[in-house]
Amino acid sequence: MTKTAAIIGGGVIGGGWAARFLLNGWDVNVFDPDPEAERKISEVMANARHALPMLYDYALPAEGNLRFCSSIADAVTDAQWVQESVSERLELKHKVLAEVQSANASVPVGSSTSGFKPSELQEGARVPGQIMVTHPFNPVYLLPLIEVVPSKVTSEEAIENANEILNSIGLYPLRVQKEIDAHIADRFLEAVWREALWLVKDGIANTEEIDNAIRYGFGIRWAQMGLFETYRVAGGEAGMRHFMAQFGPALKWPWTKLMDVPEFTDELVDMIADQSDAQSGGLTIRELERKRDNNLIAMMRALKQQGNAAGRLINDHQETLRPVLEDTAPLITINRSIPVDWTDYNGHMNEGRYGQIFSDAADAVMNHVGANAEYIKAGNSYFTAETTIKYLIESHAGEQVRVESRITLGEGKKLRCFHEMKRESDGELLATCDQFMLHVNLESRKSCPPLDHVKDKVESLAKLHAEA
Repeated sequence: MTKTAAIIGGGVIGGGWAARFLLNGWDVNVFDPDPEAERKISEVMANARHALPMLYDYALPAEGNLRFCSSIADAVTDAQWVQESVSERLELKHKVLAEVQSANASVPVGSSTSGFKPSELQEGARVPGQIMVTHPFNPVYLLPLIEVVPSKVTSEEAIENANEILNSIGLYPLRVQKEIDAHIADRFLEAVWREALWLVKDGIANTEEIDNAIRYGFGIRWAQMGLFETYRVAGGEAGMRHFMAQFGPALKWPWTKLMDVPEFTDELVDMIADQSDAQSGGLTIRELERKRDNNLIAMMRALKQQGNAAGRLINDHQETLRPVLEDTAPLITINRSIPVDWTDYNGHMNEGRYGQIFSDAADAVMNHVGANAEYIKAGNSYFTAETTIKYLIESHAGEQVRVESRITLGEGKKLRCFHEMKRESDGELLATCDQFMLHVNLESRKSCPPLDHVKDKVESLAKLHAEA
């Protein structure tokens, strides 16, 4: 049964939530009185459809249905989750939450608030324990962190239910142990933001130089190790104690102005805005968003390969998307999006990646016939002896493709597969691969017949594919 999420507030954050749920197979009801809400969400969805599938090696679930509602009650009545993403005004949030619980008192409600504590949101609520903070980061359809902040009246059952829902759509729920203004991450961002404002105001650096200090330096470290683990490494073999002994006293030096905030004069605002506009090189906001998303995808896919930080989360979620092959003619061995890091200077998929996608298709065939990880660990496998790839039509980043594989020869130690890569949207044939493999004993490194259960499966599929 398809689940439904209600999104109250369809701005940048609400639109990102809608995209995250929709692309993970949920139906989404949106309420936002803004007459531009549909246009804004459609633009977010265009970015999300391009970006999110590129993180995974398997296809995402079929996209859910999006419905715009005329009232909060209409949006939440049949929902299994409500995400409130209206403006940061407490009285407005109270009004919205009251309407939500008046229409559906049992539905769990997450708030995207970046500053309010859950106990503040729960004031006067009909069922306060159903309301908690679930604070995301933009773009919600790509960045996985959600700060889950309960209050004293929030039950463990409600927290576990929220975690389960958030995990199911590829997010990382980080429980904040005690409620506090601005939660965890935004407190860091606020400190950095204040110091950056002083650096600009005092003429120490402009906006681009400050951004460069982050993106060429510690920003890269933080993305894969965070703060404390980075400093743990900086401490060398002696570890964190050495680091703190060496640099701890510096905290007393008057390096920063973190306790003061520069006055937002017109002059300061104009200076920052002008520098920021010049830094962007005339790119539109949509062009900047696409640039940001492509960079995030490439970085997270690199972390995915290492199984670290956000990459580990993507790998875990990807396993829930792994398809189960059936004995069909042909076998659908690959169904995925072409990631941006598979493209080259010609703007299309690099020829080396065709080898990878057909190799992945061959792995799927091997797994299906029983030559899986356990079989290989026991000392047997298939080696590719020859491949012929034909490149027929270009493929580009973000395109959804599938590979149809047929066993054209399955006799003794010989296994031959013919793979066809097609565009999912229209079935257009993009490339083919004729692949010849030999069964090998991994100890002797010489060819040999496969074990009976693999041999029988290969022969039965070869017969099925020959007759189709």
